[in-house]
Amino acid sequence: REVGGLATMLAAHMNFETDDLRRLARFWGTERLAQTPGLAAVDLFAAIGRGEVKAVWIMGTNPVVSLPDSHAVSEALAACPLVIVSDVAAATDTGRFAHIRFPALAWGEKSGTVTNSERRISRQRAFMPPPGEARADWWIVARVAQALGFGSAFAWQHPHEVFSEHAALSGYENDGQRAFDIGGLADLSREAWDALEPVRWPVSRSEAAWSVHKGWHRDGKLRMVPVAPQPTRATTDAFYPLILNSGRIRDQWHTMTRTGSVPRLMQHISEPVVEVAPADASRYQLVEGELARVRSPNGVMVAKVTIGDGQRPGSLFVPMHWNDQYARQGRVNNLLRAVTDPHSGQPESKQAAVAIAAWLPAWKGELFARQPVPLPASLHWRRRAAEGVIHLSLAGDIRSRDWLVGWCQRQGWQMQVAEGGNVWNLLAWQGGELMLGWWSDASEPAIDAEWIHAAFRTPPQNAARRHALLSGRKGGDEMPRGRIICSCFSVGERAIGEAIASGCRTPAALGEKLKCGTNCGSCLPELKALLAAKRVQA
Repeated sequence: REVGGLATMLAAHMNFETDDLRRLARFWGTERLAQTPGLAAVDLFAAIGRGEVKAVWIMGTNPVVSLPDSHAVSEALAACPLVIVSDVAAATDTGRFAHIRFPALAWGEKSGTVTNSERRISRQRAFMPPPGEARADWWIVARVAQALGFGSAFAWQHPHEVFSEHAALSGYENDGQRAFDIGGLADLSREAWDALEPVRWPVSRSEAAWSVHKGWHRDGKLRMVPVAPQPTRATTDAFYPLILNSGRIRDQWHTMTRTGSVPRLMQHISEPVVEVAPADASRYQLVEGELARVRSPNGVMVAKVTIGDGQRPGSLFVPMHWNDQYARQGRVNNLLRAVTDPHSGQPESKQAAVAIAAWLPAWKGELFARQPVPLPASLHWRRRAAEGVIHLSLAGDIRSRDWLVGWCQRQGWQMQVAEGGNVWNLLAWQGGELMLGWWSDASEPAIDAEWIHAAFRTPPQNAARRHALLSGRKGGDEMPRGRIICSCFSVGERAIGEAIASGCRTPAALGEKLKCGTNCGSCLPELKALLAAKRVQA
């Protein structure tokens, strides 16, 4: 925001006002400046969809997932003549529409400064080398500008030079009239900038520097915006009787471009879920752990049902994070209308009126493979994070085995099949290596995913072990860990239940025995809930 990243502002917190526009023209020595505010995000993609915007450069964000009415955003980008995407992830829902893609540096790979909400500027120092061809955003912008003939205006060779220009602009013709002023840092040497200690702005050269006591406007007065409280636009009716709320879950960040690829962070909630109150589950005949379709006038999504008292009757909750990289029909923003606040342009992307219905597919399956497998369009799938292997959970109403057998045959793989009743399992081998495993049943197959992952690293060495692998279970008395509660230490629900049964009565006691809840602490609410549930059972 401070460097003009908002379309409704100029650089250094300046506004689209005559004085600020002239000041910016003097500082940069050019009259080629935008004279009016640009479009907020939702309005921008609507304009792209109408053909009014012909080119868009998207940096460090994933609007196809994060914006409401994501179908419309996808259609707009598909029709846009030029889409440029800078991102740290090779595969994103937005990136698939890009005509040009730039690999950018991630946090930990880039060097510069960051400013927090108390106005404190801190140096950010890279601690990882740039991977491959990835470059800093400022470097990419400068090289594109130079190629377009604006090299003298974008001649930076180091992030220190970008910071110096930014700081100088903030203090330019600023004797306390503008709040943002770090002009006192503009002349730092590269060495001094590199060693910069955290500092809170303003850091001014002027003796008449802005003070927090002046307020944010030149006349020293606050601006009060009278707002009449309004209900959300999402209203229920006979066709859409429930309110859907969307939001975050503890182990994921935004659109999962990075956190979704970390197996440990996917252990707690590994697929799109819809949380339902017990009364609504009974009313709509929903079953814990089964799939449901949630639909609104805008679209439809599929999620696994979880039933609990955390939702009040009439309301559903769905995490906002899932996207087309991790699930088919898993994007909740497909369901939401593009309603925005009239003052800020912020979308009302949290609620929608929806209906829910159980979906009971003919079969459910688990697929593990060393390489991507082309899936029929009719299949529903969710991708699990796993190291060294692709793991998909699938479901469908159409017989699945023919396409899978045919694909394995085309690869020249040897196949091992087990079939009986609704069960159909397949292992595919090449040169003694496990290439693919498939387990399916009318209900969710009871498999040991960790053991299967291990088989891709170290294949079973005898026929008995291979036959056991074909069943998907190791056998013997060892039981799976169950749902992971503590992601930090991979502690499952079974171990926690056993610890409670053995006498652990507090989260601290569980932490001492299993380490759960002793690191980030985000699993403590669930530990307390499990303890409370055991007390009720007792």
